[in-house]
Amino acid sequence: MKNLLKFAVIGALAALTMTSQGQINLKDRLNRTANKAADEVEKAITEPDSQEPKEEQQNTDQDKQNNQQNKAESGEGDNAGQQTAPQQEQTQLQSFSKYDFIPGEKVVFFDDFTQDAIGDFPALWNTNGSAEVVTTNLFPGNWMQFSIREAIWTDQLLNLPDNYTIEFDVVPIKGEEGTMQGYGFRLMQSINAKSFDYGAVPGQAAFYLDVAYFGTPYYSTYINSDEGADLGLSGIKDGDAYKQKENQKYHIAVWVQKARIRLYQDQNKLFDLPKAFNVASVKMDRIRFEDGAAMVSNIRIAVGAPDTRNKLITEGRLVTYGIYFDVNKDVVKPESYATLKEIAAALNENPGVRVKVIGHTDSDGADAANLDLSKRRAESVKNELSKTFGIDASRIETEGMGESKPITPNDTPVNKALNRRVEFVKL
Repeated sequence: MKNLLKFAVIGALAALTMTSQGQINLKDRLNRTANKAADEVEKAITEPDSQEPKEEQQNTDQDKQNNQQNKAESGEGDNAGQQTAPQQEQTQLQSFSKYDFIPGEKVVFFDDFTQDAIGDFPALWNTNGSAEVVTTNLFPGNWMQFSIREAIWTDQLLNLPDNYTIEFDVVPIKGEEGTMQGYGFRLMQSINAKSFDYGAVPGQAAFYLDVAYFGTPYYSTYINSDEGADLGLSGIKDGDAYKQKENQKYHIAVWVQKARIRLYQDQNKLFDLPKAFNVASVKMDRIRFEDGAAMVSNIRIAVGAPDTRNKLITEGRLVTYGIYFDVNKDVVKPESYATLKEIAAALNENPGVRVKVIGHTDSDGADAANLDLSKRRAESVKNELSKTFGIDASRIETEGMGESKPITPNDTPVNKALNRRVEFVKL
């Protein structure tokens, strides 16, 4: 029935619609509109009494939103005061079993926009367009939202060594035309340290990720010098499994090791370029988002490869920033898999070693709530090491310190990120 309705709607729309954007675009728009219309007609026929009256439904939605806001404002853990997202299905850690990304050891840049007022342009960035800090009922925390044909870039240059990692969460949204617009992300070597580098291939060199309006990720590289004139690369990751979709959150990770660049989207490695920048003069110093519509947050740049085995077994203490949790949550996020795998390997190689897992938070929120959150997070790490990686639970103790043991003042986004950590101590 639905297919018949879809074909009928497509036929009607095709007869009435004219476009200059080409056959593929027309087909996509017709299919989207037809599917929506067919769904609505079919629901009206098969479930005529299932919908609440409009006013009653609006009241129900408002009550839910008020309950979420009240809970967020009660001071529960890191970044208290942010609107809490509705309960969503948790992606299983095991689904990231082929995920080999391990974040850098020392955080050098972090922004989750908690230091910025809602509605303002964020303090650590610059733009020749516009953006604002927002909250949403779909995803917790603060987000930088933009819909532009210009760019937003890190205001200060980044001092990046040979090896570092970049991570961020991104949600594609509707653009100026009322549909998903896609977006661009550029890791670049700038020419003008104080302003914007214009042009189709800006700066001295760059790695560019382009997510198209229909969701497919592309990449390109270039070096604007005689030495790098013929070294540019480009490629595409085709397939429905890799397409980004409107209003869905994705975790993007970039791993740079000298000339090599790897890019991951959630559990998938999209691109692995062993000689992306095989020129000694290339030294990236800026990131920017551009030419599209999206929300981004949890932007984290870290340097240095973790030495998990040596620090845990030989030195007896390991501090890791590669185990992730959502705001105010104690569920280990799937992108923690590779870090936990390294820790489990060290424990498996040394079966006589026992450890204590200690959770730490920043100072945002109530002391008691942060203490409880840190305890629950430490216990969740223990449970994952046991059930996912087969480590005997009797070898692991847990403790939560909350905000009581900061390693740096909680006065900047970077410092707060350093204080939010999981620590392993050999017993």
